Amino acid sequence: MRKTLLLLSLTLLIAAIASLHLGVRLYGPATVWSAFSGGNDTADIIIRTLRLPRTLNAMATGAALAISGLLMQATTRNPLAEPGLLGVNAGAAFAVAFGLVLFGVVSVGAIGLLAVCGALAATALVFGLSAALGPQTGPTGILLIGVTVAAMLASLTQLALLLDETALETLLFWLSGGFADRPLALLWLGVLALTVALSGCALLGPSIDALRLDDHSAAGIGVDVARTRIAALALAALLSAGAVAMSGPVAFLGLIAPHIARRLSPGRPAFIGMAALAMLTGAIIAVLADILARLIVAPGEAPIGAVLAFVGVPFLIALLRAKRLREVGV
Repeated sequence: MRKTLLLLSLTLLIAAIASLHLGVRLYGPATVWSAFSGGNDTADIIIRTLRLPRTLNAMATGAALAISGLLMQATTRNPLAEPGLLGVNAGAAFAVAFGLVLFGVVSVGAIGLLAVCGALAATALVFGLSAALGPQTGPTGILLIGVTVAAMLASLTQLALLLDETALETLLFWLSGGFADRPLALLWLGVLALTVALSGCALLGPSIDALRLDDHSAAGIGVDVARTRIAALALAALLSAGAVAMSGPVAFLGLIAPHIARRLSPGRPAFIGMAALAMLTGAIIAVLADILARLIVAPGEAPIGAVLAFVGVPFLIALLRAKRLREVGV
């Protein structure tokens, strides 16, 4: 486990350094060093004020979404659970869009608060509908409910923006998801959410480990299953809200990062260890995707959602196929 964590940390460091060098223009190590030594050339300003913030943003967003996805997959025992697929991202985006359209909300703190409220409300709606339908809903049913709620909220968001052209211009780029040109103040909101959630993961870790058993067995060894699940899902929603506030809705990262982390982990580590692996994995994927987004259509820039979908959609299909094969006993 320690070797894996060390290797992932080193990989993240290399990816972050590469992110400072690569883009529409390639800068050498001397230029990057000059930027952090107080240089005031154009290249120094670009590296310091554009590439560094977007790299930090990508790292924080990737880490937050990866842990959010891990929490959802662990507590629902659904390998397909992910903030985007369960409507959490759409809920946060819906709340931010309507806050801007109806109340003219533009401050950083208000956007973050709206994102948190929207994410929590969407989570409550999805799992409330699932509970109302009963135990027969199953993991696939929860996924279908989440996709339906996400589609509904996305449609309402688009409707709100069509009613206010100024809001559409303001939020169009944000709603597409991305790490560039984001205020650093929003980064602090995401980092705060990440810190709170990691503390919560440390406290809930043993109970979440017990949820690997069925609910009856977990309750038999003293775990309050309902309270643990609600607390974990609230943390997942908080992380997703922080990520949406920082970078807009970013899909698939919360799905693929936990699965890759599991394949990198030796044996079956405790949940807190898996959270550390997922956090590093998500940060690496986000930084690499951001670099790729700058390069594949240079001198333009591809939407980060499109880059992640290029990997995430085949990954989702593979997971669904593997689940189907297990069900038929192949």
